[in-house]
Amino acid sequence: MKRNRVIETTDGIQEEATVEQYDAMQRGLRDRGLMETKSILKAGISSGRVLELGPGPGYLGLEWLKETADTYLIGVDISPAMIAIAERNRKDYGLQERAEYLHATVMDIPLKNESVDAVFSNGSLHEWENPGSVIDEMFRVLKPGGKIFISDLKRTMNVLILLFMKFMVKGKAIKRGLETSVRAAYTANEIAAVFSGTRFGACSIKETPFGIEIVGSK
Repeated sequence: MKRNRVIETTDGIQEEATVEQYDAMQRGLRDRGLMETKSILKAGISSGRVLELGPGPGYLGLEWLKETADTYLIGVDISPAMIAIAERNRKDYGLQERAEYLHATVMDIPLKNESVDAVFSNGSLHEWENPGSVIDEMFRVLKPGGKIFISDLKRTMNVLILLFMKFMVKGKAIKRGLETSVRAAYTANEIAAVFSGTRFGACSIKETPFGIEIVGSK
């Protein structure tokens, strides 16, 4: 039976020790080739000036930059501690000239109307205080024809898969955070309903064993 959604946080991960643990987890996913880079490229996001919502330590966006040419990334995150890690990782990648990170809420993206070619996000949808408002903000900053890709966990995840994921990550705070993130995640039907009330109106939603992937265009 599907459990009711339990809100996790709208403030992101702020505590520095937990941020470092999260960075290590994301780095491990990158090293095992488990980032969503290919899915973003498959969604048609491969050029231009692109916005990432909730980049965390930055690995997904930085890997995307590695796979593309003549691209520029803007990351918006609510956590100053995460931005500091992302800026450190940007330097390690040697991509200081192709990426910047802004401290802001995704409810009020600090960019002009129709100023980006695409938007992508992974793992932050369940933290958005009002996902419909954020999706409308994405629509606002997108140029006509711009594409979006959003991926996240799903609340209907199989319990055996969740146990496997908990086994694979290290740190009590990260294991606990994985559980609370799943409880705060949306179902595919819930997200379809959210999109129906936004300026996008509709989207394509794909379920995976671990979560959901959302693709749309303006």
